[in-house]
Amino acid sequence: MNFELPSLSRRDFITKSTLGAGLVLGAPSVLKAKEAGAPADDIRVGFIGCGKQHEVIFNAMVNIPGVRYVAACDIMEGRRKATFNRIGSKFRYKINQYVSAEEMLAKEDLDAVFVATPDFWHAPHTVMALEAGCHVYCEKMMSHTIEGARSMVAAMDRTGKLCQIGHQRRSNPRYRYVLDELIHKENICGQIININGQWNRALSSSQDIVSKPSLLPEAEILREYGFNNGADHTLSLDELRHRFLNWRFYTDLSGGPISDLGAHQIDIFNWFMGSQPKSVMASGGRSFFKDREHFDNVMCIFDYDTPQGNARAFYQVLTTTSAGGGYYESFMGTEGTIEISEREAYTNIYKESGAENDKWDKLVQRGLLKKEAVGVAAGGSDAIASYASAPPDKYALPGVITKAPHTPHIENFLSTIRGEATLTCDARHALESEAPIYWVNPAANNNQIINFTEEHLGA
Repeated sequence: MNFELPSLSRRDFITKSTLGAGLVLGAPSVLKAKEAGAPADDIRVGFIGCGKQHEVIFNAMVNIPGVRYVAACDIMEGRRKATFNRIGSKFRYKINQYVSAEEMLAKEDLDAVFVATPDFWHAPHTVMALEAGCHVYCEKMMSHTIEGARSMVAAMDRTGKLCQIGHQRRSNPRYRYVLDELIHKENICGQIININGQWNRALSSSQDIVSKPSLLPEAEILREYGFNNGADHTLSLDELRHRFLNWRFYTDLSGGPISDLGAHQIDIFNWFMGSQPKSVMASGGRSFFKDREHFDNVMCIFDYDTPQGNARAFYQVLTTTSAGGGYYESFMGTEGTIEISEREAYTNIYKESGAENDKWDKLVQRGLLKKEAVGVAAGGSDAIASYASAPPDKYALPGVITKAPHTPHIENFLSTIRGEATLTCDARHALESEAPIYWVNPAANNNQIINFTEEHLGA
């Protein structure tokens, strides 16, 4: 980035950081003086960024007890007021509003901060909040650059504060059940050979975001907050506002669709495989949105070496069609295949025709699976050609209760602050999983295979 991080000199962080060091596994930092009327064990929360993703986070946590909302900041007045009104309507108390995250952190006594700003601000805001003595929940991607992501890990280690990254599937009961019970304990897939994943989004959901000019920040504040960053000339007010609303389209402000959407699925590849890939090859294009800096479609293949053997993962992100089943991940093994998604309708399990029937029958008897259908070839059983495989039997998961997608992940973060849990996706583990994603766009831009080294993937 070409702009400097805001100075933290207006606040003495040293004392608070020293007192907070080592509290990850010990007494939570919420044990401090509270304002009159607030329970002593409430976690005092501030928000940095009050846009659409903030709304998703707030709606996911609004019914979690033991939280006191204290302050919110955003450079857009309407977003700040909407958050102020939303909290006031629900809880009948007022929060403080700020334009500057630095000022909010300097003035408020906060235990935790939720960061939901554009990707190029994730690292500065997270580091700033960690050094202010706050635990941080930051949306993914960690940053628009791997250097920014590494700075977040270093700040987490340096301050001893918690830093949860918003890969919410890591806390999702459906995903944890599949990984812990079916893959790890029961080896239901056998040897996983291939992985597929996608996020296909409709053209109607990929259009430019627009807003009334009267609601948007002026040029001075947009330049101050880096929205001119990366431009080769001084941008007009209209250009700045377009970058403000559509920052995901610009290479100096985000990682594009492979980062914005693809990070969800690729994180699951690395988590379920328990390793980082050894290489990536990729292709991308501006097939429809020709004036955008980022590709509107990307396809990539990761190559893995695991204790079971070699495996490949194919991933595609499309912003021009929702066909093909929306978003999911599929793990294909010698004995079975698991298709999994945050949406229950996209989650299915298939037994290979050669897999041991007795093993799968016992899984059904024990309540670990539900048998749904016997595999039937298209056109009937007599339609199976000599070169075709018998169709697989279909199974489903047994009523795994799943809350709103982000709620379990936020609950895990808050419980860990209280010393009752361990983070499911701290900054270091998130970086291990995200690091390969940063190299997809370079591989696609240069039509090359990138063989990963410690320089590519290390913290």
